[in-house]
Amino acid sequence: MPTIVERLAEFASQTTLDALPDAVVSESKRILLDTLGCAVASLDDVAAQRGVAFGQQLGGERGPASILGTSRSTSVGGAAFANAELVNALDQDAVLPPGHVTPYVVPGTLATAEASNVSGERLLAAIAVAHEMSFRIGKATDYLRDIKDGVVTIPKVIGYSSTLFGGTAGIGVVKGFSVDTMADALGIMGSTMPTNTQRAWMMHAPSTTIKYQLAGGLALSTVTAAAMAELGHTGDRQMLDDREFGFPRFIGTTRWEPAPITADLGEEWTFTQFQAFKPYPHCRVMHGLFDALIEIVTENDIAPHEIDSIDAWGESFVMQPVWVNEDIRNPRDAQFSMTHGLALAAHRIAPGKDWQTDHAVHDRSVLDLMTRSTFHAHPDFAQALAADPSARTTRLELTARGTTFTGDRQYPKGVLSPDPETYLTDDELIAKFRHNVDGVLSAADADHVIDAVFDLEHVAGVADMIARVRPAKVGRPD
Repeated sequence: MPTIVERLAEFASQTTLDALPDAVVSESKRILLDTLGCAVASLDDVAAQRGVAFGQQLGGERGPASILGTSRSTSVGGAAFANAELVNALDQDAVLPPGHVTPYVVPGTLATAEASNVSGERLLAAIAVAHEMSFRIGKATDYLRDIKDGVVTIPKVIGYSSTLFGGTAGIGVVKGFSVDTMADALGIMGSTMPTNTQRAWMMHAPSTTIKYQLAGGLALSTVTAAAMAELGHTGDRQMLDDREFGFPRFIGTTRWEPAPITADLGEEWTFTQFQAFKPYPHCRVMHGLFDALIEIVTENDIAPHEIDSIDAWGESFVMQPVWVNEDIRNPRDAQFSMTHGLALAAHRIAPGKDWQTDHAVHDRSVLDLMTRSTFHAHPDFAQALAADPSARTTRLELTARGTTFTGDRQYPKGVLSPDPETYLTDDELIAKFRHNVDGVLSAADADHVIDAVFDLEHVAGVADMIARVRPAKVGRPD
């Protein structure tokens, strides 16, 4: 009987564009466009620049793969590292259980696709396979929002390493790996998997500027695993079947339910209904509150200095150091601080990269409003989550001008939910992309990239599209 790794390898190696449902093709295109924009938006972020610098140290000053948003190129591994750091830097990249997936699985796949100038069809299939596999394996492990005895709790060991099987498979799809080589690549990835250190990052505030886990390191590991298999190394194909000594043991999960990993694999695509996009460059836990808050201050034309207090109720599990932290040293701290996020959203700065500038992060008006903002666990959050895993029950009360304004949300903007208004449309996603690349890409290049992504199945070679994600102005620091 084939092992789980072997069944995943067969699925990945045999998936072509023709096998993808229309919804999967559409979502894969949307993921790609959003990812490109998120990378470009992060070019001025100091922490992202460190990732770019190391990517070039790793891969050299010239190579077959682009560092997105710049005129630089480097090796596939160097570009995967640099671009992963760029994509995740502002925390506005797409999300999918087990949390963030895209910044770890797309950069290696994209760099490999550019280096080989493969067709858009091949890249689409790779993105789809990477996300489907990552979602299925992630769902077999501990959830970030586990419910125990009616209380939402965070596992003691948590992280995004499980996504790397999908990232490795994406590279294998681009390269056209045989089933055997794909199985070896997945087995190698399993046995070289980085540890899940995210819970330490959550608990040690002010937290390290290497958030979650090192995005560049995770992406680079997928390139390494694929390359080792291609060069002839063999992989451990029992890695996902062995609960006692395999992946479930050393990755730290207390929950291992592997049956859904391969259930109807290749026939039923499961990730699209859970794929979400972020309108705001801030931890997703606050987005429903931002929706309500921005609506209140906009419709009532309330200035920050008029606000007496902001009281918010939301996700109960986030009463942890990284989220309750109010020592705002840098954009990383701001991306997770609940009170800073509320104060910033009340200033009506256009969502996107402008939220993460030094001026916005350290604005005295924002910092003052932080002291008048509070966050509490919503008493109905766990019950709503148990009924619908996509639910994020929130309530906001803003007091200004002697009046208390209220707003409630069940689902944040950017998710597929029973409320059609929460879906981020193609037009809204394009607008986010344009805002993110404004000042870097020319209007003509932005148009070209958008058109190419949404017509990707007809693009003969993706290298030209990726090469257009570069600065328009000669002399721009990059």
